[in-house]
Amino acid sequence: LVEAVAAANPRTVAVLQTGGPVLMPWVDRVAGILEAWYPGTLGGEAIANLLFGRVNPSGHLPITFPRDETQLPRPVLDGLGLPNDTPFTVNYFEGAAVGYRWFDSRELEPLFPFGHGLSYTDFDYGRLNAELAGEEVSVSFRVRNDGRVAGRDVAQVYVSPAAGGWEAPKRLAGFASVELAPGADSTVTLTLDPRLLATFDSASREWRIAPGEYRILLGESSRDIEETATITLPAPGLPVGWHPAAGMGHPAG
Repeated sequence: LVEAVAAANPRTVAVLQTGGPVLMPWVDRVAGILEAWYPGTLGGEAIANLLFGRVNPSGHLPITFPRDETQLPRPVLDGLGLPNDTPFTVNYFEGAAVGYRWFDSRELEPLFPFGHGLSYTDFDYGRLNAELAGEEVSVSFRVRNDGRVAGRDVAQVYVSPAAGGWEAPKRLAGFASVELAPGADSTVTLTLDPRLLATFDSASREWRIAPGEYRILLGESSRDIEETATITLPAPGLPVGWHPAAGMGHPAG
């Protein structure tokens, strides 16, 4: 249906009301895409306000949209086709490399990456700075609205060890929502949770933060990185501040 409408009118905008990512073989044939999720009773009014410019869209994807099924950890669901009540085994071979971390670890180019989002205006980042603040990492940067209309941006900060060794190249460590008038700018300061720098040591059965150099990445999505800074954690690294027995799960979950 989308392909047929777009063939008749190349200025078609596709509005998606979905509960998760969907495949879009027609993505290059439409003029725009609005992901509305499940908006509820006033969804029609909200969608109209966005389409007609009464409200500037400011949402960013909380998940990754794949190009096709082959990019997924399980292109075919485990147990698919078995008779009802037939037990089967699921091997979670991806470990903690889930979501955008799966795509990063396999160097897969998604259709739309985690954190992606467009607006009727443009934002610019600058002056990224990272430093130790006691037992935490403090990150500051500037966000400027370079466009002609007011808008809200969601700047994202990722962390990555220079020496590697994580389940994926980087982890989301923080984000900030900033609303700006045209030409205005704002300085944002974030304090990163040390747990997001930790890895699990199987020998001691503890979460540990290794000393060394870490990269701080600032961007508009997990793939659209605008600036990078580095910070060095002294030995023995920062304290994690919690124990796995507390049931906190994976630090980047």
